[in-house]
Amino acid sequence: MATERKIALVTGANKGIGFETARQLGKLGITVLLGARDHAKGEEAAAKLRGEGLDVQAVQLDVTNAKDRTDVAAVIAKQFGHLDILVNNAGIAVGGGGWGVNTTTTTKPEDLRNTFETNFFSVVELTQTLLPLIQKSAAGRIVNLSSILGSQTLHATPGSPIYAAKLFAYDASKTALNAFTIHLAHELQGTKIKVNSAHPGWVKTDMGTDAAPMEIPDGAKTSVQLATLPEDGPTGGYFHMGDALPW
Repeated sequence: MATERKIALVTGANKGIGFETARQLGKLGITVLLGARDHAKGEEAAAKLRGEGLDVQAVQLDVTNAKDRTDVAAVIAKQFGHLDILVNNAGIAVGGGGWGVNTTTTTKPEDLRNTFETNFFSVVELTQTLLPLIQKSAAGRIVNLSSILGSQTLHATPGSPIYAAKLFAYDASKTALNAFTIHLAHELQGTKIKVNSAHPGWVKTDMGTDAAPMEIPDGAKTSVQLATLPEDGPTGGYFHMGDALPW
C-alpha cells in the first residue's frame, strides 16, 4: 500500500527562501501548496517547480487578507482533508536603517504596525485558522520563520553577532513571533504537533541583499529540517541549522 503523501503549505513562496523551501520539500515527495500574494507570480513559480517533476500547486494567499486565509483553509479541507506542514515564511522589513543603525526612536508608527501585521498578527491568525486541519495530521509540523534578530538575549549581550543591529520594527516583530512559538508549542504539548522558530541565516534574497554570505538553498535548510522533524524531534525551540539559539 502506497504511503499517503504529506501536504505542506509555504507562505510567501513565489521567490527567495520560500520558493526554495517549497522546492526542497517537493524533492522529499511532499505535495506543496505554494502561497503567494500575487497569484500570477505564484502560478509562474509553481509551474517552474512542476517542470522539475515536483507536486506543487499555487494558492492565492496574501497572509494579511482574512478572506485569503479562510479561502486557503477551505481549499485544503476540500482537496486534502488535512494539513501536515505549515511554514509561515512570508515576512517584510520596512522603515529603512542599515546594519549598525538603531531605529528605535525614528521608526514610524505605520511602519511598526505594517511590519507586525505581516510578521506577527497574520501568522497568528493563519495558524489559528489552519490548526483544525493540522490537528488531523498524523504528525503536524509548524515552522515560524523568525530571525536571529529576534533574540532578546543576543540583543542585550555586548559583543554578540547582532549587538549593533537594532532595526526596531523588524526585530520586535520577530521577538513577538518567537513568543507565539513558545506559547503555541506549550498549548500543543502532548500532541503530535511540533512548533518551532527558524533562523534561516543571512541569505542572498531581496531582503538580505547580495552582501549576505549565504546562498538561498542553504537558507531554506533550517525550515525544511524543522518541517520534517521525526517523532522524537524538538518542539518549542529556536534553531539555525540544527543548533539552538538563545531566546
